[in-house]
Amino acid sequence: MTTEQGTPGYAWSSVQDAPVREIFPGIRLRPLWAGDDGAKAFVLQMDPNTCWEGVDVHEPGPEEVFVVSGTFNDGDRDYPAGSFIHAPAGSSHVPQTSTGCTLFLFYPEG
Repeated sequence: MTTEQGTPGYAWSSVQDAPVREIFPGIRLRPLWAGDDGAKAFVLQMDPNTCWEGVDVHEPGPEEVFVVSGTFNDGDRDYPAGSFIHAPAGSSHVPQTSTGCTLFLFYPEG
């Protein structure tokens, strides 16, 4: 992440420059930004036919997801590219995809 010197609080990052962490086979997380109050932004890349290991529980706060490409499935339904999902704190799902997908994830409360 880069912070601009001339604009207080302004920051930017590039997906290509973000470190990659494989959290499960075929599922990679790239951190883009972390705020002083615990808020965080990531890009999650899932290869075709991958599934989260276990249940993804949203704690301490909500998760907001934008499907950048591909089709994301939360265990109940498919969300094509262009979809936005708000998952409230305490909710859960099992992220998966048959086609592969790229997601933008935002955690406003950490």
